[in-house]
Amino acid sequence: MRNALTIARRELNSYFTSPIAYILLAMFAVLFGYFFFSAVAFFVSYSARAAMQGGGMGPMNVNQYIVQPTFGNLTIILLFLTPMITMRLFAEEKRTGTMELLMTSPVRDYEIIVGKWLAGMLLYSVMLGSTAISILVLFVYSTPDWQALLVGYLGLLLMGGTFLAIGAFISTLTKNQIVAGALTFGVFLVLYVLDWVNAYSTSTLGKVCQYLSVAPHFQQFAKGVIELKDVVYYVSAIGLGLFLSKRSLESLRWKA
Repeated sequence: MRNALTIARRELNSYFTSPIAYILLAMFAVLFGYFFFSAVAFFVSYSARAAMQGGGMGPMNVNQYIVQPTFGNLTIILLFLTPMITMRLFAEEKRTGTMELLMTSPVRDYEIIVGKWLAGMLLYSVMLGSTAISILVLFVYSTPDWQALLVGYLGLLLMGGTFLAIGAFISTLTKNQIVAGALTFGVFLVLYVLDWVNAYSTSTLGKVCQYLSVAPHFQQFAKGVIELKDVVYYVSAIGLGLFLSKRSLESLRWKA
């Protein structure tokens, strides 16, 4: 595990010694800020209209009208930004020729994979952590359910971990970062919209597509509910992505 942490530290340093991390953090902050502001503006406007009408509506739920839509929009941001994190993980090593050095070093394949995945998770966690300032504002002016917030963040971490594991595998297949990024985005988009099949097909195929899609499994997390099937799905997807990455590295050793 020490080797994996060393690789993770090396990979994380490479993110922050180049513009990649700062560009990603800036893009994420701008997009999240827009979605958060839009949700708050809608909440304030809707509350004002309800108060003017003097209806018998009870107090509006902050989690339902602000947190859930914002977290839902964050999953869309992940489709675009996580490929930028993963596209260089192995493709860059192949392009620069350092992959051979890494493969011949006294480090096991799974340590290389876990280390690079951890580096991606750490950068992704920093991105999520940057949203804490906006979320804290809600506690100043309202009383959101903090437990539901934590569950929502857990869901975002699991979904991000899934994307990063799959993206790492795709990065092992090519030495071109642009190709890796494009393929990764395409796969993520398919996984995100796969449940649309269930809208016009109630057959077994529709149900299978709905289960394989990443989006429906996050819906309960956004509501503050943890369901075992959703946790199992994400953990299994992460395990599958890392396993495929390991097999891909093993094939590189055989070819060498």
